[in-house]
Amino acid sequence: MTVTLTTTGPLLPGTDADCAYDVTVVGAGVVGSAIARELARYDLRTALVDAADDIGDGTSKANTAILHTGFDAVPGSLEARLVREGRELLAAYAAETGIPVERVGALLVAWDEDQLAALPRLRDKAARNGYHASRVIDAGELRAREPHLGPGALGALEVPDESIICPWTTPLAFATQAVRAGVHLHLNCRVRGVDSDTEGHTLTTSRGPLRTRYLVNAAGLYADEIDRLLGNEVFTVTPRRGQLMVFDKLARGLVGHILLPVPGPEGKGVLVAPTVFGNVLLGPTAEELDDKTATGSTAEGMRLLREKGRRIVPALADEEVTAVYAGLRAATGQEDYRIQEYPELRYVAVGGIRSTGLTASMAIGRHVTGLLAATGLEIAGPRALPLLTMPNLGEAFPRPCLSPGLVAEDPAYGTLVCHCEQVTLGEIRDALSATIPPHSLDGLRRRTRARGGRCQGFHCGAAVRALFEEARP
Repeated sequence: MTVTLTTTGPLLPGTDADCAYDVTVVGAGVVGSAIARELARYDLRTALVDAADDIGDGTSKANTAILHTGFDAVPGSLEARLVREGRELLAAYAAETGIPVERVGALLVAWDEDQLAALPRLRDKAARNGYHASRVIDAGELRAREPHLGPGALGALEVPDESIICPWTTPLAFATQAVRAGVHLHLNCRVRGVDSDTEGHTLTTSRGPLRTRYLVNAAGLYADEIDRLLGNEVFTVTPRRGQLMVFDKLARGLVGHILLPVPGPEGKGVLVAPTVFGNVLLGPTAEELDDKTATGSTAEGMRLLREKGRRIVPALADEEVTAVYAGLRAATGQEDYRIQEYPELRYVAVGGIRSTGLTASMAIGRHVTGLLAATGLEIAGPRALPLLTMPNLGEAFPRPCLSPGLVAEDPAYGTLVCHCEQVTLGEIRDALSATIPPHSLDGLRRRTRARGGRCQGFHCGAAVRALFEEARP
């Protein structure tokens, strides 16, 4: 199969019907990539386009990286169903492809009597969502499970199957498998207009026209704008900024579970969680904004996080902060996902996919493919996709530099480039020659963890950049 990945130049020679795609997915985040991967299982001409220069470069790269059980979703909602189904699909897929997942469990910690009284209701809500393993534990058991918790914790709801996952490897795996199966990936391709007729759509993009019979809008923060290009006024995306703080690996022993707040009128609040990279995460904030590009961190946001963190795990205040970052969630004023098919337009809108989108992504892919079939897209029986094994970025799993056999076979895997994260020359080489290679140093970091450790590239930055530049065409 010929692999097609483009980043520059015209997409198609005009808009001749012979050159048209059957389906085009706009947005190559975790949801759009999952949809493209699902479509790749069928005999279709499929394109995946994104305005950025990489997979998962928007909301998907900056979230809390939790593989949810869906215990706290709104019972009966589309989100609840897709999160429940998606968790099973993604857990199996991660095991098959090497995406790191750790089942650490979660504890919803009650800090006052009202929160304590809410725990049985949350347990019952979990049961209505089909999750029956949660249980209420008292202060003594909670303290035994999490000895570094701050004073005053009265009890918790245990959710043993909540897990942490790599948020970077997941969309890259979806997109890689899709491209290897024949999906065309066009990056640096911003959709600026849509002209529709009875046969489909002509997209006006920053790289020229693209003709497609069916269109899927998975544009995340910009899904409302794409939707309006189709003549709809159904929802508006309001970016909700979540700032987060990442603590050094030396803090990892302070936290055993995902420590969640009991949800209140203002939302879910700030959590403390381990990451698959061996760090500890604190956040997110929740700030309603107007600017869909406002991913900067603020002094006020950091002050709030430190205050919350000091209450939850006081010892975090003495730990080194490795990094801070912010992501924008696609809030639409509705708790449920906004996934809607428009048969007369040959179009499916996939909007309002919030923080659970990572977990639900594979189920969303199946759901959207079903909606496309319902709108008239002819789909022949599914086929097997090319087998895939992703590079391991998880700290709890074997790293290449610690494998004597691998190092003996290829010494590049024993040559450390980034010492903080134990990233080797072999791993960087593999990333730079992969099916979907990085087009920036940040993209390389998301594929290898290089420059992502406690020194933030101070020691390895020049060497990593030299390798990156050397590999560029």
